[in-house]
Amino acid sequence: MGRSTETFNKKEKEKKRLKKQQDKKEKKEERKATSNKGKGLDEMLAYVDENGNITSTPPDPSKKKAIKTEDIQIGVAKQEAPDPGELVRKGKVTFFNESKGYGFIVDQQTQQSVFVHINGLVDSIKENDKVTFEVEMGQKGPTAVKVKKV
Repeated sequence: MGRSTETFNKKEKEKKRLKKQQDKKEKKEERKATSNKGKGLDEMLAYVDENGNITSTPPDPSKKKAIKTEDIQIGVAKQEAPDPGELVRKGKVTFFNESKGYGFIVDQQTQQSVFVHINGLVDSIKENDKVTFEVEMGQKGPTAVKVKKV
């Protein structure tokens, strides 16, 4: 009498494969039942209310406001150039390493620590010197340039 060539492991694999197929068919049927295809245009539209929130209800025509096309600004509004007097700041050198060529200055107004490199110096400085400087944005943040001893 011959033995069956199917082992327990083969039977389990076949059961898993059939279960996977069945799950796939069920998901397909569920997707077909809840499909958005064939809906009307009204059901797919979204509206923006006066506060900028997205809603499904159309806006009230009685609350409509007339806006002149000249009043609409596209882009960033032009800013006036700051006065040169405002650009120059005063501060105190808290740390400066001449051998490495960098240090830090604390701004008197904002108490913000600003990086200074030896290339941005007009006069030579050392720790605890009072200085005037301008701030520019460097690679890693604000950097002091045109640093002069007071």
